[in-house]
Amino acid sequence: MKARIIGTGSYLPKKVLSNSDLEKMVETSDEWIVTRTGINERRIADAEEFTSTMGALAAKKALIDANLKAENIDAIIVATITPDYIFPSTACLIQKELVAKKAAAFDIQAACSGYIYALSLAKALIDSAQYKNILIIASEKLSSIVNYKDRSTCVLFGDGAAAAVVSYHHKGLEIKATSLGSDGEQAKLLILPAGGSRNPASLKTIEDEMHFIQMAGSDVFKHAVRRMESSSKKCLKKANLTEMDVSWLIPHQANMRIIDAIAKRFSHLSQDRVFKDVVKKYGNTSASSVGIALDELLQKNQIKKGENILLTAFGAGFTWGSTILTYEV
Repeated sequence: MKARIIGTGSYLPKKVLSNSDLEKMVETSDEWIVTRTGINERRIADAEEFTSTMGALAAKKALIDANLKAENIDAIIVATITPDYIFPSTACLIQKELVAKKAAAFDIQAACSGYIYALSLAKALIDSAQYKNILIIASEKLSSIVNYKDRSTCVLFGDGAAAAVVSYHHKGLEIKATSLGSDGEQAKLLILPAGGSRNPASLKTIEDEMHFIQMAGSDVFKHAVRRMESSSKKCLKKANLTEMDVSWLIPHQANMRIIDAIAKRFSHLSQDRVFKDVVKKYGNTSASSVGIALDELLQKNQIKKGENILLTAFGAGFTWGSTILTYEV
């Protein structure tokens, strides 16, 4: 049994937060943002849009693409750092919305690497014949944890969701190999300090603005490029492939500098084979980033049989991961 993606979907809120909008909110400029990040705008969820509702909408598109009904799903895995609640899981809320009554449902948390972590888990469950059809969802409402007074972070993040149906039925994108890693020694370089059991919500944590993303940007950048490169190489080795076998590259859509740095490691690829569109339009959507990019890549390009798509991501934790998808159709 070989796990493969047989359907994808994504969802972006309608509200656009442009660089010119941010100029009115914080001391910054369109030129400053574009030069440092490559981001032009990002999407922001409405007050009544949540991680679960966005995830459910992306999931419905993936199910349609896979020509599968929710009742055929055996498990729902949701990757997010912005769950609706600490508990119950966002996956359970989405299960209810989809009426996927036969599905087990649970969340995982690997920050921006979440989509790839979820794919790796789904692959293991399918390959071992424990399940037949798994729905993975990466959904984030990052606007709920962004400090719009901090220009070093507020210009980066947006909201959105991505989903994929993983199955052994039909042909699609075979999940050829995955490679995952983490380094908890660097945890404090990218962190949401309060809201958990270590720093429960209190008047002091609110006054100290501890419920917002805090990031040491330059340090994160250095780790991100190095870890995604090494992860990609390990993944290719596991798939018995070389860098020359990569047909399309989808790096984590964090900022253009990171994408360009990773692209240099794959010099044989032309720029139109390195997916960059998502970061320009939507900013960093954390776990959903590479999933949204994959969905848009498949919608916009004619992928040929035998072509290999490399996804690689890096996030808080630190976590990182890569996967090779081979097109079978």
